Amino acid sequence: MELVAEKKASRIVLLDLSGVSLIADYFVICTVESARQLQAIVEIVSEHKQELGRSLVRTEGTPDSGWILMDFSSVILHAFNQEQRAYYQLEDLWSHARVLTVIP
Repeated sequence: MELVAEKKASRIVLLDLSGVSLIADYFVICTVESARQLQAIVEIVSEHKQELGRSLVRTEGTPDSGWILMDFSSVILHAFNQEQRAYYQLEDLWSHARVLTVIP
């Protein structure tokens, strides 16, 4: 979460999916203002994955699409532009998950 905050992402939410889903234990969801900012988040998270003790399983989406998913197996990062975040509404979809942290 600190890495995406460092790149000025907003509305950062950490959801605890453990006991709720087999997909992952945690979702990190954040909003970005531009494709360039989205690319910067992909780069910084990729650069620090070993420090985080995580292996990147796969990445989906592109900065130009306004959405990136980075799958680290037990943790999945979803970075959206405002329009895509409103469209996918992951917090509503996973409303039964416990919200651990919210950074405005």
